[in-house]
Amino acid sequence: MTTDWLITSAAIILLLILSGLFSGSETALTAASRHRMHSLAKQGDRRAQIVIDLHARNERLIGAILLGNNLVNITASALATGFLLSVFGEAGIAYATLIVTLLVVVFSEVLPKTWALNHPDRMSLAVAPTVRVLVFLLGPVTHAIYIIVRATLKPFGVELGAELGRAEAEEELRGAIDLHEGEEPETRHERQMMRSILDLDEVEVGEIMTHRRTVSTIDLGSKPDEIVDQVLASQFTRIPVYRDDPDNVVGVLHTKELLRELRRHEGDVSKVDFDELPSEPWFIPDTTSLLDQLQAFRSRREHFAVVVDEYGSLMGIVTLEDILEEIVGEIEDEHDTPVSGVRPQPDGTYIVDGTVTIRDLNREYDWDLPDEEAATVAGLVLHESRLIPEKGQVFVFYGFRFEILRRVRNQVASIRLTPPSTAEAQEASEPDD
Repeated sequence: MTTDWLITSAAIILLLILSGLFSGSETALTAASRHRMHSLAKQGDRRAQIVIDLHARNERLIGAILLGNNLVNITASALATGFLLSVFGEAGIAYATLIVTLLVVVFSEVLPKTWALNHPDRMSLAVAPTVRVLVFLLGPVTHAIYIIVRATLKPFGVELGAELGRAEAEEELRGAIDLHEGEEPETRHERQMMRSILDLDEVEVGEIMTHRRTVSTIDLGSKPDEIVDQVLASQFTRIPVYRDDPDNVVGVLHTKELLRELRRHEGDVSKVDFDELPSEPWFIPDTTSLLDQLQAFRSRREHFAVVVDEYGSLMGIVTLEDILEEIVGEIEDEHDTPVSGVRPQPDGTYIVDGTVTIRDLNREYDWDLPDEEAATVAGLVLHESRLIPEKGQVFVFYGFRFEILRRVRNQVASIRLTPPSTAEAQEASEPDD
């Protein structure tokens, strides 16, 4: 009896250890970082490549592990039940059920899975070679089981192995970006950049372009000296030129080309042919997505485009730098003029110019103002209020408080914007009537 007890106990312990390995392997391999595995595989780690291969055949991996785990658990239960029946009779069934369940839950499920969840990459690399052998040996059985399961679920409209669509894959990627934890400025900026990259195909050129009202242009009908003075006074290297009508853009003047001509004519402005000097303008519709425009800039090897609406009227300009700023944030050089479009106030409010874009505010302050119907703060107020507001009028949209501070003709020029937390605090501090 003593010998049988020792042999049975040793067999049960061995089976519980195997069960723990199966449970821990399943958790580790499913929780392992695929990005880290790809990085290690590129560095030559063969075990990481095995993990990637196992993920590629995920249904066979899970099937083999579950099959092996159930085999050892059932065998351990059968051994314990048979031995305790011979010792305690019918009561041995209850004892075996209680003891084996407790051992399996603690030592074969909770303990290994908890450790695997805390060290998924390390454990997955350690067990991957062994699990690959198990998947190979149990492959025919798991494949047969998979066929049965697929045939059973098909009448209910469930398709196994269907790949994620583009929208689902993008949402998964956005979720991974949101899980990029940390409130440090560097981490926050990284999250903003990655989100902006995903938004490139959803944002149109018309939302980020420099509006025609603020675009520096030159009339080719001006005197040569006046044209040169305007070029020198401008902070830009590429300037749209028109003839007679500002909508009639006939070219783009590059300051370097002008300098070459002046050098060639020894500084004699009168000899410069300003009709031939500008390059051909590149017109694009305002509905072009930033992703398409970025690819177009790369393929054409150009950095400057003129934006027009559906009627061919000039709307503004867009540059490669504008699109890059949508990804990395504002890029300033020694020639940029700082624009104080947003001025934080001591009371927690913000004085915002009407031309400030909603995207810039959302990105800078982690707000969630909608930008589907309007690109600027003034446009949002006009869209939501359905009227041209007067100075002093106050609106509340999406939890934000908008107070009109200044209006120039029909244009909202300045707004006091109060975010939700500050607006709620101000309401709470106001005395009741």
